[in-house]
Amino acid sequence: MRKQPPAKERKRKPRVKSAAELELPRLRAQLKAAGMRAAGRTQVNASLLRPTNSYGTPDFVERGHYLDMPFRCKDCGKEEIWTATQQKWWYEQAQGDVWTVATRCRPCRRNERRRKAEAERTRQAGLALKAARQSRSPG
Repeated sequence: MRKQPPAKERKRKPRVKSAAELELPRLRAQLKAAGMRAAGRTQVNASLLRPTNSYGTPDFVERGHYLDMPFRCKDCGKEEIWTATQQKWWYEQAQGDVWTVATRCRPCRRNERRRKAEAERTRQAGLALKAARQSRSPG
């Protein structure tokens, strides 16, 4: 069995930035050119965050502020920025889990909500049909 070098001697691999993180300066420049203000940071009020059973602390809590965070929509692939203000709303007012991040753009979120609602309607209709069949059958 190969021995691991002591922790001090092990080399730490540098964190590789995602394509979305590399695009942040370009996206901020586009916002600025379009006349939109990209504030980029908002203070964290840790007392308003939903309790978590994790041993870790999210980066934004340690920093003390939210930062604009780029992401690519997992449905359509569009590049978006999850703004600091949107993060503050999600974590502090909507009580979203502190380990979640944005994955879909607004139109794709609406489509996903519609899809889930339709699936639930179909499921309820199936359950009602099954109950009706069971009540009619002798047994």
